[in-house]
Amino acid sequence: MADMTVQPGSSGSRIHEPIVGGTKNAESAMSVPNSMDVIEIQRHLPHRYPFLLIDRVHDYKAYDFIKGCKAVSVCEPILQGHFPGNPVMPGVLMIEALAQASAILGKVSKGEACDTCLLTEVTESRFRRMVVPGDVLELDVKLLKSRKDFFWFSGEASVNGEMAAIAKFTAKLA
Repeated sequence: MADMTVQPGSSGSRIHEPIVGGTKNAESAMSVPNSMDVIEIQRHLPHRYPFLLIDRVHDYKAYDFIKGCKAVSVCEPILQGHFPGNPVMPGVLMIEALAQASAILGKVSKGEACDTCLLTEVTESRFRRMVVPGDVLELDVKLLKSRKDFFWFSGEASVNGEMAAIAKFTAKLA
C-alpha cells in the first residue's frame, strides 16, 4: 500500500494523494484539471447548507465552461416532503444547481471585479428524468457570451450520462 502524505505547509488535517517511491507522478500532476472542493466553492458562493447545491467542481476554464456535481441524499430536508415515500429532487432545484455552477464560472471569469452574481433570467428549461436519492447529478455549464456585467449560460444536468434537466441562464455579475 502506498504511503499517504500530508501536503507540506498544511495543518495535517487533509490527506492528499499518495506519493509512490518518494516522488509524485509528474504526468498525472500535469493532467489534473482545475477543481474545487466544497470549501473553495463556498468562497465563490454565498449559499450554505441546505441551499448549497454543488458539492464539487471537477473542472473549469474561465470564460468557457464548468463541470461539477451534486450528490443527492435521502437526508436532504426538501426530500422529506417531496414526496413522502417517493423522494424526488424538485426540478427547480436542478435548475438552481446549474445556476450556482454558472455563478462560480462567472465569478472565476471576472475575478476580483465580482462579488455578486444575480440570476436575471431562465429560459428553455426542460426536465427529462427524475433525480432520486443515491443519484449524482452531474452539472455541465457553458458560457455562451458576455457583455459588460451580463453573462449568458447554457447548462445541462445529467445522471449517469442521461439528461435530467437543461436550461439557459442570464446573470448580472457586479
